[in-house]
Amino acid sequence: MFAGRKFAALLFDMDGTVVNSIAAAEKVWADWARRQDLDVAAFLPTIHGVRAIETIARLALPGVDPMREADALLQAEVADIDGILPIAGAAAFLASLPPERWAIVTSAPRELALLRIAAAGIPLPATLVAAEDVSRGKPAPDCFRLAAERLGVDARDCLVFEDAPAGIAAAEAAGATVVVISATHQHPLQTPHAAITGYDGIAVTIDDRGWIVLAAERAAA
Repeated sequence: MFAGRKFAALLFDMDGTVVNSIAAAEKVWADWARRQDLDVAAFLPTIHGVRAIETIARLALPGVDPMREADALLQAEVADIDGILPIAGAAAFLASLPPERWAIVTSAPRELALLRIAAAGIPLPATLVAAEDVSRGKPAPDCFRLAAERLGVDARDCLVFEDAPAGIAAAEAAGATVVVISATHQHPLQTPHAAITGYDGIAVTIDDRGWIVLAAERAAA
């Protein structure tokens, strides 16, 4: 993977990238969409990778307060974390990384992110950038730039793991290299970036500066 490339840090989106929370999230959002008389099937694909307040504000529904509705959705999602699972190989892969060299960068609020991380059984990152940490969510690059800053590196030297178009656009705008996780995709995502289905079979090595090199593990002879 990325032959000859080294990265100062790895930045991971959460939902759909290291945690599979699709079923839980879509259940809550589908209930909300029905109450708003929205076309549920058409609406659900628009929620992924974007902060709830921005998803709701974009609809410009008469009489709907995006902040109040986002808060209500958060409480509903916090109350329902059944079926949260790790993406294949994510727990072991994250555990293999130096804590100061990776972060989770999510559009979810911190409270929900911490619950989903725990439910999935993946390592808790030392650096977590959540919805309330930035004034502009994905596809703006602010979240990835902030994560890189907190890690003491340049976003342009980072590798971002993403699954959603908004997050991919945010990583591109931050100048990072992108790899797409396709584990939860029902249909192939059209992207010029490298894509993987999970983290099994990826070996991590660290150079003498602490930079990260990724490679496919070789099968035993």
